[in-house]
Amino acid sequence: MATDGMRGLDRLLDLQEIDLSIDRLEARHRELEGGEEIGAARTLADEAERRLGDMRLELDGLSREQGRLESEADSLSRKEDAERARLYDGSVANPKELEAIRHEVENLVARRGRIEDEVLDLMVRREELDETIRRAEAEHREARDRLTEVRGEAGRELDEIERTLVTRRKEREALVPVIAEDLVELYEELRAQKRGVGAAALVDGVCQGCHQKLSPLELDRMKRVEGPRRCEYCRRILIPR
Repeated sequence: MATDGMRGLDRLLDLQEIDLSIDRLEARHRELEGGEEIGAARTLADEAERRLGDMRLELDGLSREQGRLESEADSLSRKEDAERARLYDGSVANPKELEAIRHEVENLVARRGRIEDEVLDLMVRREELDETIRRAEAEHREARDRLTEVRGEAGRELDEIERTLVTRRKEREALVPVIAEDLVELYEELRAQKRGVGAAALVDGVCQGCHQKLSPLELDRMKRVEGPRRCEYCRRILIPR
């Protein structure tokens, strides 16, 4: 591994500490969320939130469609006015052309009428949906209140865990770029294989990952290794302390 491939090796234990902290927090979060009553209350709250979100999306779609139709009706109305003006302002004398204009005006009136009927239908649907949304919002509030009540102390701990997770994940995001990409990849592979511990301190010749004492021969060999030092027993990355 190139010299740059060792960049940030001294920060790898900091990353390991953050990852272990995140692992513990996520495990505790799952444990608290796993309570049967809390799980049922959360399911109801999540379902209420999903239904409410779907309704709001539907309402947005109806509003956009109503706006489009109103714009189209307005355009047809202006066109109709223009054709009526041509019909009566004397600018057209040819009977066949006048008949064609009258036919076009009738078509425009009919099209505008159909669109206005669609707009009225959309307005009714929006009013009905508005009322449904108000009821869904009340149900959602009740479900969230029930979840808060059920969670009680567990809920306060969950909230604290969630806040801490946000902080720790931000710390991780800031630290990872400091460490060489190849080193992070190796560390992540080892974490997946070694129950979340990919890097360990080497203290007085003892790997703090598997707690095995390395042989003097291995310790001497490590001094000449250019890439990351690995425990001869557990193969974790070692950082001398």
